[in-house]
Amino acid sequence: MTDHIKTAISASIEAGLEILKVYKSDFEIEYKADESPLTIADKNAHRTIVGHLKKTKIPILSEEGSIVSYEERKKWNRLWIVDPLDGTKEFIKKNGEFTVNIALIQNQKPIMGVIYAPVPDTIYFGDINNGACKLQNVSDHVTDIDYILEKSVKLPTAKSRSYYGVVASRSHLSQETNSFIENLKTEYHNIKLLNVGSSLKLCMLAEGDADIYPRFAPTSEWDIAAGHAILLSTGGRIEKADEPGGEIVYNKRNILNPWFIAYGMS
Repeated sequence: MTDHIKTAISASIEAGLEILKVYKSDFEIEYKADESPLTIADKNAHRTIVGHLKKTKIPILSEEGSIVSYEERKKWNRLWIVDPLDGTKEFIKKNGEFTVNIALIQNQKPIMGVIYAPVPDTIYFGDINNGACKLQNVSDHVTDIDYILEKSVKLPTAKSRSYYGVVASRSHLSQETNSFIENLKTEYHNIKLLNVGSSLKLCMLAEGDADIYPRFAPTSEWDIAAGHAILLSTGGRIEKADEPGGEIVYNKRNILNPWFIAYGMS
């Protein structure tokens, strides 16, 4: 696992640096068949990540990669699931709330995850056997991954809060999610709503900055797999919204996730 997490950390930071080159320029926007936006940053990050991960000989499922049939994928007991640029809408808005997501899946369960946020230059990583960590200002150390592993801070960090933190999407906040949050207010009277883009929502749960993330809107496996692994590594969890305790699994025939609720460590 140590070799794999080092590879994923290197891949995520280098991809993030490629993304920043585009972020600081005037870039063009394309649109996929489902009308979701796509930029050259997505493509460059994908190419960089694949260049690293292919050395592991583990198959890769990436949002920007070629389509692999389920008949082929179902043979994969272990695979990488990658979102080269999670939060493309936030990237386009230039609000800094986008990430690089890399997850290692085994038997349909997330066992390791790395999330790099290029603008704050912060990395989150974890595996289910050794816990999760965070480190800021990492891009200067992309050639010294041992430094990142040694200097990182264990998650969740100890902190005192006076509120019950609810994280929600900045760009995909549905009416169903709003209704769920309103119902929470009957149970908790000190709710603080935190609207954040991309997989940073799951990172906030892993850090201990928030308590719950209800998602009643579409997501794909690559949107949450890395954050799910990190959250599990801190003692948190993700459950199906309509099935308390129901597991979210990966490498399904349909890569869309069911609606879910994510919880920080209780």
